[in-house]
Amino acid sequence: MTKRDGVVLIVEDEALIRMGAVELVKSAGFEALEARNADEAIRLLEMRTDIRLVFTDVDMPGTMDGLKLSRYIRDRWPPVKLIVASGKALLDQSHLPEGARFFPKPYLEHSIREAIVGLLSG
Repeated sequence: MTKRDGVVLIVEDEALIRMGAVELVKSAGFEALEARNADEAIRLLEMRTDIRLVFTDVDMPGTMDGLKLSRYIRDRWPPVKLIVASGKALLDQSHLPEGARFFPKPYLEHSIREAIVGLLSG
């Protein structure tokens, strides 16, 4: 597998799901970073300039959930691509920032991999 440009930040509080997402991102050829919550994710975004996509869960403990985090990222780091996943149906996708992609859990790994490659290739 050839190494692709860009880093994907995975924000997920469930360790097993996070580990699976890391493997998925690596299998697509990208470097993966991990955060357990929005606060950790923001710290990483502030420290690194190579994060090109954030893949976040909606329901997380901490100061903000994944929807608030994705809107914060869109406002502060507009070029960063966003994928949002949740075990709860997101009936109103207007809650997502512009350009964000939503996937219900359990998601199909190939769908996430294709979305990551598509978002970062464009």
